Amino acid sequence: MNASQQHHSASLKITGGTLFDGSSAPFPNPGLLIREGKVAVLGAAALSANADDVFDASGCVVSAGFIDLCCNLREPGNGQKGNIATETRAAAHGGFTTVCASPETSPVNDSGAVTHLIREGAASRGVVKVLPIGAITRGLEGDMLSDMAGLKSAGCVAVGNGSRGIRNARILRRCMAYAQTFGLTVMFSPENQSLAADGYAHDGQVATRLGLLGIPEVAETAAVMEMLLLAEETGVRLHLSQISCARSVEMLADARNRGIQVTADVAMHQLAFTEAALAGFDSRFHVRPPLRSEADRQALLAGVRSGVIDAIVSQHQPHDSAAKQAPLPATEPGLSSIESVLSLGLKLVAAQELSLPRLLAALTGGPAKVLGCTTVLSEGAPADLCIFDPDGHWAPSARTLMSVGHHAPLMNVELPGRVKLTLVNGQVAWSDTE
Repeated sequence: MNASQQHHSASLKITGGTLFDGSSAPFPNPGLLIREGKVAVLGAAALSANADDVFDASGCVVSAGFIDLCCNLREPGNGQKGNIATETRAAAHGGFTTVCASPETSPVNDSGAVTHLIREGAASRGVVKVLPIGAITRGLEGDMLSDMAGLKSAGCVAVGNGSRGIRNARILRRCMAYAQTFGLTVMFSPENQSLAADGYAHDGQVATRLGLLGIPEVAETAAVMEMLLLAEETGVRLHLSQISCARSVEMLADARNRGIQVTADVAMHQLAFTEAALAGFDSRFHVRPPLRSEADRQALLAGVRSGVIDAIVSQHQPHDSAAKQAPLPATEPGLSSIESVLSLGLKLVAAQELSLPRLLAALTGGPAKVLGCTTVLSEGAPADLCIFDPDGHWAPSARTLMSVGHHAPLMNVELPGRVKLTLVNGQVAWSDTE
């Protein structure tokens, strides 16, 4: 079955394989019938129903579609780092059916007009669902509050600061209080800018040995503590984006126990790599927050296993090759990662550091809960799903990557997990025809 055939077919029957519905443990697929973009039948009755197409998912996992809470689509922008068409195709290749678009665009998504531009682009050229996140301050400059009411009515699902800090605690508090009045979740990357200064690596052994400028752990933990205290005071729904330290996980668990409304995510590369990845001055691993110690990585994994960390994100940041070719300190931070998230996760499963159900929950139900929506594959629900072969392999390369960014965490290396089919509202967003 190819994508063009499927686009015109009104119904699809999926047989065989293991089903992960986004909520319970995986179970053998009893039969799944998709009709007019929705799950029409889930159960044995699906097997005897007529369908225009049949997909045999034997040996595969049929999962609710993945949701990414942090993805840079680079549109609006100058286009050389990617756009909605290329980066949503990359998302579909990675098994994602919904992505939250970072407010770090050019111009910044700080007004309803820019939000409408993103939504129109997604409707006409995107192959997955795009949920815009609005900028909490104008131009993400951390000074003046943005028009949150306008952003919300234009369709922003949350407001945040992208990867930029807010220097002034008084403004941060006003942002939270204002967002709370509109019932908006605030998504913050915790970083104290004066403590991070001009660092670009974890302030640890590797940075010391290589003479790199470090970002101390306290640059994150001080910001986490400040945000938790302000969230407790204002009552806003706080989401901590891309935490990277063991201490942040402890503080998060403690805040949850105190009844603070807080959720959090971690980028997949923080679970898969440590500061050691920078040892060869590899500019791909220049990321913010920086890759930290093995002890931090273990604590982040434990946070995902226990559910203290709700979601795993791609933190996808595609760049043109020039942005990554300068000496390490001069390169731009970020990995082109959305196509490798599942594979890196399956490597953690193989190493027995994460269970498959927990990995899938952190890519489906966890992020859905943060957004206040549901992902569960049930009768009548939108047919957003990812079918992947956990035993299949692929190698990220300039030829196989859909993203404009060719700085994936592992290039030209065989990785586990091949996405066979990604459906968004029952339409094929990605099909592996090889």
